[in-house]
Amino acid sequence: MRYLGNKESIMPQIESLLKSKGLLDRGLTFFDAFCGTGTVAEWLKNQFNLIINDNLLWSTVYARGRICATNCKFDILGFDPFEYFNSFKDSLEGFIYNNYSPGNSNRMYFTPENAGRIDFFRQKIEEWKENNLLTEDEYCYLLACLIESVSDVSNTAGVYGAFLKKWDSRALKPIVFDKVDYRNCQVGELSVYNDKIENIIEDIECDILYLDPPYTQNQYGTQYHLLETLILDDNPSISAVTGSRKTAPMRSDWSKNYKVHILFDKVIAKTKAKYIIFSYNNDGFMSKEFIEACLKRYGIPETYKCKKISYKKYQNWKSKNAKEHFEYLFYIEKKNSQDIVYESPLNYIGSKARIVSVIKKYLPNDCHRFCDVFGGGFNVGINVHAEEVFYNDINYLVKELIQSFVKYDTYDYILYMKKVESKFGLEKKNGESYLKARAYYNSLPKEKRDPRLLFTIILYGYQQQIRFNSSHDFNNPVGMRWFNDKVLEKMISFSRRIKEKKCVFLSGDYQEVSITNETFVYMDPPYQLTTGTYNDGKRGFKGWNESLEKDLFKYADDLTARNIQFMLSYVIEHKGQVNKNLLKWIDDNNYNMIELGDILGISGSRRKEVLIINYDL
Repeated sequence: MRYLGNKESIMPQIESLLKSKGLLDRGLTFFDAFCGTGTVAEWLKNQFNLIINDNLLWSTVYARGRICATNCKFDILGFDPFEYFNSFKDSLEGFIYNNYSPGNSNRMYFTPENAGRIDFFRQKIEEWKENNLLTEDEYCYLLACLIESVSDVSNTAGVYGAFLKKWDSRALKPIVFDKVDYRNCQVGELSVYNDKIENIIEDIECDILYLDPPYTQNQYGTQYHLLETLILDDNPSISAVTGSRKTAPMRSDWSKNYKVHILFDKVIAKTKAKYIIFSYNNDGFMSKEFIEACLKRYGIPETYKCKKISYKKYQNWKSKNAKEHFEYLFYIEKKNSQDIVYESPLNYIGSKARIVSVIKKYLPNDCHRFCDVFGGGFNVGINVHAEEVFYNDINYLVKELIQSFVKYDTYDYILYMKKVESKFGLEKKNGESYLKARAYYNSLPKEKRDPRLLFTIILYGYQQQIRFNSSHDFNNPVGMRWFNDKVLEKMISFSRRIKEKKCVFLSGDYQEVSITNETFVYMDPPYQLTTGTYNDGKRGFKGWNESLEKDLFKYADDLTARNIQFMLSYVIEHKGQVNKNLLKWIDDNNYNMIELGDILGISGSRRKEVLIINYDL
């Protein structure tokens, strides 16, 4: 049958990819998460144990029928059902006849003669099943054959969203109950699910995850409603024009812009599969850049592969002469969960995103309560495995920005940002629109300044920095950046992760944060040798100087006296200057210093960073 997005044409490339990675014939479990008509699973059924899933019941039934066709001997039934159906001309004026043919409606999906035959086929198959004359595989196989036979005489353009107003010649042919195509080979273990992938991904034990989701706003439930009704056999209430059943239960968020981005991040993050293969189309909502960024966050970058496959897309008269169409075939091996690093969507000065993996390496294993007292962009706290994480920053505006990713639904957040972009005409290199949006934000009373508005404006400012004046008005100048797909990926993954964690958000001086004995304290203060615009003392908040540095050293010593473990991120050398006070303090207190080498800052200058800890490694 004709099916939107069928992968038969690229199956040789998929199999070749699996072979090149040494994944064939190893007894692995292959999970086809959007199985559709089962083309991929059917092709590979003698190479793997299979798990198939689809949101639409007819798809899982059809796919299972094809895959298990070899097992169908009809020994209990005692005769050949194909000969039975095709030897007699029995008919029934059932649901299909009354609602999808001119027999008792104005709809022209089938001729009255073929519709009556379809009703007879469906009733007889169900009767055999209820009388225990069919195995589950045989039941699905016959239903798959019914779908295939129906497809041969349907008066449609290939899908069932609507019928043709004139009879197509093939629709006038008498229906034949025919066998669905299948490969005559044995299949190993097969498990079948009928659910939304995002609901079950965490529970599926598999080695290889294959994803082939919808690419555009086309809802498969709408396009194939009639087949769903045929398989469910539930005589639903239907709408007047197309005769569609209610499609709400069948609707997929994978066919909605930005929701698909959020779901893709979740599925890649949560799958237990070691190997991920992903098919996508250049017409899809997600860009290649977003997909690559997401796969490399959760996968081993060195294993990433993307193959571009050109193909001739099915076209009707509306889509002729359209742009070139091609398929992307992505592959990556997933990281171990402890190696995944999340990045803050804030381009925060002094960010520890590049050295989070090193920091995690030197943290204690039994970190129950983690307190990030100079939270900033929260790159460290978001990545720590602790039962509870405390975030504190003296800048309440930054704290509200971070907290907003917990407070607001991610999809609604993105829609809000897009409305702001549209309202002010925000775009790359458009200084006039940026200044207009910035002025609007600053004109609002402080209690009405939405952090989502601030975040959107930040993305179009100079180096996407967070900069205020002494009145706490945002004053970063015009920049050359924008809300691109890499920022989108960071925002989505960060937002999901921070919502999953148990976080407490504070805004105040770090010395005022209540620290209990079971707390681990992480400190990433401003550096004595490097001063950023957010901590120079001119922005309505404390700056940083030698006196405040001494206070920090005393605070750390007090923690040690209370047997509270800490880690301090600091700079020991910058532009030829060495922090001798820091070295003396470390030596006097016998603290451990871990040298991280040269770290490249946002400004492009290099600094020698260290970690100071008061516990043994």
